[in-house]
Amino acid sequence: MNRLTQSLPFKITLCIIVAEVLGGLGAVVTVGSLSSWYRELQAPPGTPPNQVFGPVWSTLYAMIGCAFALVWHRKGFGATAPLGRKRLAAFVSQAVLNLIWTPIFFGLHLTGWALITIVLLIAAIAVTIRLFHSSHRVAAWLMVPYLVWVCYATYLNAGFYFLNR
Repeated sequence: MNRLTQSLPFKITLCIIVAEVLGGLGAVVTVGSLSSWYRELQAPPGTPPNQVFGPVWSTLYAMIGCAFALVWHRKGFGATAPLGRKRLAAFVSQAVLNLIWTPIFFGLHLTGWALITIVLLIAAIAVTIRLFHSSHRVAAWLMVPYLVWVCYATYLNAGFYFLNR
């Protein structure tokens, strides 16, 4: 590989772009439900206006991408290192759970299954943070706001589930 692809700024930029693009896929599913199904739901107390979610998630995806790049740059994902494989598996697990939550909640309107998914997502994020911490503490801390937001989103998901069954 050349020097550019080995540089931290390149890795951070690449990872943020990938995280934002993958995160943006959820918006495609969400937009259709906001004006119809979601509007009809009884919302739990503390539900923010819809305009809050885009900027929050964009910021979080940038932080997630940066965290991944920092661990990747530290050689934190080595196929030969068992801990590196665990870090990668944890990160991919949380990313997959994050990606599937939106179509479950907004696409299929399965708030109960979405609640199960988001609880699993909390666990996967927590494991990722713990594993990242041993490689790069800043990377671990960059994931903490994501965990906090997903905990809040879990409250909202549970509220929508219990208020609208």
